[in-house]
Amino acid sequence: MKPVVGIPLRSDELDDKRSFLYIFDSIKNACIYLNTIPFPIMPPQNLNYYHVKFNDLPDLNDEEKEIVENYLNYIDGLIIPGGFKFSKFDLYLLDEAIKKDMPIFGICLGMQIMSSYKSDIKIDLIESNINHRTDLDQEYAHFINIDKDSKLYEIVKKDKIKVNSFHKRQVYGNSYYDNVAYSEDNVLEAIEKKDALFNIGVQWHPEKMIYYDKDQKKLMDAFVDACKKYKESKIK
Repeated sequence: MKPVVGIPLRSDELDDKRSFLYIFDSIKNACIYLNTIPFPIMPPQNLNYYHVKFNDLPDLNDEEKEIVENYLNYIDGLIIPGGFKFSKFDLYLLDEAIKKDMPIFGICLGMQIMSSYKSDIKIDLIESNINHRTDLDQEYAHFINIDKDSKLYEIVKKDKIKVNSFHKRQVYGNSYYDNVAYSEDNVLEAIEKKDALFNIGVQWHPEKMIYYDKDQKKLMDAFVDACKKYKESKIK
């Protein structure tokens, strides 16, 4: 059976003020293209994530934590996708996935969530001559420089690649993850836990690029390979 990739849903609001949860087609389609099964993960708390400020969010209770555990027992890897807001649920989901050494791939907001793991949240607006918030359908936005002593480098075999970009905020990393790639204006672009099976966060959107960029295809293939290994380890 194909590996199952969990994707936590994001929150938003319609013009008529009705809130909803969603998953981007680009993430879902990339998972299908890579021969995996995309599995949406519903936040278990009975509240409106869109309207409640992060500091006002309650911690998960025991029943809600058990629901998250059931999700994680079902999936073989976790993509933490882009979006516009994250919650304590996202951080708890990340923490539990890390404890299981489950493959984790953070994209855009997903990397920003990872940078907040066991650390104060520090996210600032980018001030730069480089446009980091371009049209996602634009093939490339800027170059990034990759640390040669990193898993990311081991995967793409290059210390400089060009990426797309759709974010207006930057993060600075934390003590858990290593900072392994920066744009030319010194914005942090990738973090990782090198000794993990796969635990990498990137600020760009490789799921949009796998159809025309070999480096991004290598990156997402490496995540899928890790999911397959993790799935096999659960069966043994």
